[in-house]
This record gives sequence, structure tokens and C-alpha cells, in this order.
Amino acid sequence: MGHAGMAATAVRYLRSVGAPTTGPVEALPRPELRAVGDDERAPLDPVEFRRVLGNFATGVTVITAPPCGQDEGRPAGFACQSFSSLSIDPPLVSFMVARTSTTWPRIARAGVFCVNILGADQGELCRGFAVSGADKFAGVTYDAAPVSGSPRLAGAPAWIDCTVHAVHTGGDHLIVVGRVDALGTTDADAGPLLFHRGGFGRLTH
Repeated sequence: MGHAGMAATAVRYLRSVGAPTTGPVEALPRPELRAVGDDERAPLDPVEFRRVLGNFATGVTVITAPPCGQDEGRPAGFACQSFSSLSIDPPLVSFMVARTSTTWPRIARAGVFCVNILGADQGELCRGFAVSGADKFAGVTYDAAPVSGSPRLAGAPAWIDCTVHAVHTGGDHLIVVGRVDALGTTDADAGPLLFHRGGFGRLTH
């Protein structure tokens, strides 16, 4: 179900229980936030953590950014499975990136990025962007996203052109929020590339 379908379902439910569906919406009180103390951390094995969380299947993207400043004319990009839509109004998306990433500082300097949603036949392309230190764009066909100029990878079923909106800390990762400036789909119809239990897969119907 798409965003429009979910919104329509929510409106039908509110009407069924007699709740108003028009007029101002009162904001909920902000939850109390606090940091987790070192003495509260569960003794989790990182390997077991990855194994269990690996049961959650995700789509796969490549986050790209145009050359900026000291990048010597080279665009930036990395493979990312921790991408999600975040908000419709305003239109926001988010992705997570490791603090140790050498690509993220280049994207941060550019201040913009493009999310390339990969298709089921783009596993090798994804592996190329997952390698650190390599020329990730060697032999890769792309054009410029319309607003940011970030690389828009050929064959990707969908793309989302963004400006960096906010960055939050999340343990050993950063949570990057992007404001969507433009987006679109292509004629690619291979279905999405999925990542599950450490390997790639595709949808079957």
C-alpha cells in the first residue's frame, strides 16, 4: 500500500470511530529523552546482533553526491541498505551511515545527495559501491540528478534528489535526513534488489 492508500485508510478509520478528520491537529507532548548509561548496556554479542537483525529484509540503495571542493572532480557514493522514507509534509527521507565512513564527509561537504534505488539485476553494481577506497564510478553509466547534480545511476528503478536537512547521532552511526527536491522512476522493471541474511535476493510472486 502506498502513502496515499495508507492515508485514505487512516481517514476511513478515524471517521468510523467518530474522530474529526479536518481542522488543526494538536501535537503530542514530546517524550522524555535521555542517554543510555554505560551500566545499562545489555551484554550483546555484536556477531549475534548482526545475525538476528539480518533476518529483516531491506531494499538496497546507492547514495551519491557530486564533486565538491577537494574531491578533484570525483563524485562520491556508497552502498546503503538503511534507507527509509520519513515524512510526506515536508517531504523527507533518511539514511544511516557509519561514523567511520570515508565517503560521508564528502557527501556532507556537498550538502546534497541522490538516493538511487537499485533493481534486482544490480547486485554487482551494489558490490562495487560497497568497496572502500576503490574508484567506484569506473565503468558506471550515470547522468546528473536535476537539482543537486548528484550521479543518477543508469538502470536504477527510482531516484530521489535531496538536500541535507539534518544530521543526528545514533551510536556508531549518523542519521542523515534529506529534504526531497525532486524524484522519479525509470523504465526498469526488474523489481527491487533485496538484502537478507547477508546476501542479495529478489521478490517472487
